[in-house]
Amino acid sequence: MFETWPALVGAAFVVAVGLFAFIKGGQPEKIGAGTFLFGWFASLMVQSNAGLFGVQWAMFAIDVAMLLVFIAMVWKAPRSWPVWACALQLLVVTSHVMVMLNLRTPISAFYTVVNMTGYGIMLAIAIGTFWAWQERRAIGADAD
Repeated sequence: MFETWPALVGAAFVVAVGLFAFIKGGQPEKIGAGTFLFGWFASLMVQSNAGLFGVQWAMFAIDVAMLLVFIAMVWKAPRSWPVWACALQLLVVTSHVMVMLNLRTPISAFYTVVNMTGYGIMLAIAIGTFWAWQERRAIGADAD
């Protein structure tokens, strides 16, 4: 995974946003970042080159679990960014379903959707963390 510069930059982005959420974010941002980081790491562990052109069931299960967490956050968290994260994660799960149904889409489209939505989810978490941090600073609750 980490043998190219784009992969290293992507990993650095994921880790940087995760750290930002854990340091400056509220509870929803920490849950979202933790969910994404866990899902990202777990996906790295379970992916296989043998199933490169077929359904990778373990990755599908991880993505569905992440979708369920984001659905719960949309329902309970008083923030707007989980809606974006949930919608993007739903695209990932839908892409898995398209592969399962053997629709005539190129497998490169599947991997493009999965990768780009990951960046979108991290961007949503970063923006949500920034706004939560700014709200706490505006009321004087953040002591830095």
